[in-house]
Amino acid sequence: MTSLPACLRLARTEQVGPRTWRKLVDKYGSAAAALEALPYLPVRGRNQPVMPPMDVVMREIDATLQMGGCFLTLFDTDYPAFLRQIPDAPPVLSVLGDVACLSRAGVSIVGARNASAQGMRLAESLATELVEAELSVISGLARGIDKAAHKGALHRLGCTVAAIAGGLDCPYPPENASLQAEIAQKGAVVTEAPLGTAPLARHFPRRNRLIAGLGLGCVVVEAAPHSGTLITARMVVDYGRELFAVPGSPLDPRCRGSNNLLRNGAVLTESVADILPHLPPVVPQPAGSTHPFSSVTAPRQKKSASAAQTGLPFVSDPPEPAFFTSPQNVDEKEPIALKPHFSAPSTAQDVRENLLSLLSFTPIAVDDLIRRCQFSASAVLVALTELELSGCVSTYPGGMVGLADNQAETAG
Repeated sequence: MTSLPACLRLARTEQVGPRTWRKLVDKYGSAAAALEALPYLPVRGRNQPVMPPMDVVMREIDATLQMGGCFLTLFDTDYPAFLRQIPDAPPVLSVLGDVACLSRAGVSIVGARNASAQGMRLAESLATELVEAELSVISGLARGIDKAAHKGALHRLGCTVAAIAGGLDCPYPPENASLQAEIAQKGAVVTEAPLGTAPLARHFPRRNRLIAGLGLGCVVVEAAPHSGTLITARMVVDYGRELFAVPGSPLDPRCRGSNNLLRNGAVLTESVADILPHLPPVVPQPAGSTHPFSSVTAPRQKKSASAAQTGLPFVSDPPEPAFFTSPQNVDEKEPIALKPHFSAPSTAQDVRENLLSLLSFTPIAVDDLIRRCQFSASAVLVALTELELSGCVSTYPGGMVGLADNQAETAG
């Protein structure tokens, strides 16, 4: 009943998504029995499900174990208790690091990839405060807010979990490879994708549900309208978890989505003191439950609103067909751009453009800005002077700088 090869083979079968996997195992009693019955089931006009050869599954298991990883299935007692509660919980997880981190009470932090320096500073601060409160920090290892959240947790040697869209051997973005390795040593990296899976755009909604399902709540720090961050926020609401949002300047398009969450009921968050009182009591599913699927829906918090009430974009359930694509079958039109957030500067224009991407309408100390970028202090000071003369940047008492008001028209 708990055979890993059978569970993994069924999970890797085309047209068998998380919900279908669960229904098949419920009906036939085991993954192995479901695999035997699958070729004889009616497909209603679709192609017959294609099961991967067993030798391919065994190679994936061996390769994962050789790199120090492991697997967790819904039958395992150490499968993350909070993730198990969501209705579309992944049947099989691949993990690098300490699996116990996945079951610790934690809070997710997500936000813009092109985050402002202030946003990243606040994400780091919140993460540090959360681990000091003995909570884990969960995020998606993306550029910007995600990276800052992981680093803030690691700064206090806290537990942090990185949910990724690709395989364990495909760090994304590439410049975060060393951070992923550090998280694997001090926390946990988790995915439901096979080894060798390149992270494509269509993979990220499923990764987002890991972020939403692993935490007791989720903090949004800077989110533009229609951004992927709001997809995660909608899932948080649907799973009955508490949604938090950091307020931002109405002139900054990176904050319009998160400000709208506040308008529709998210908890206004400036520090961990705004988070802790709203977290539910930690009552995970008992490890020895009679059936691993006996509790699949998290109790909705009384303050949680529906997706329609929050004004979040509608996102359908993850598609049932297999969405992981082996590297040789990757659609070249779909990959996420691999361009780093900061490219190596070659001209003064490069410096100015990158500084503008870090600045927001909330002033930040020049020293903090210098620490947030890869440029020398002299290059930053020269660029800030040029930006001030051109009317793009305003200076404030105490060595603070921020975007000028007239940038609100062009920031979008």
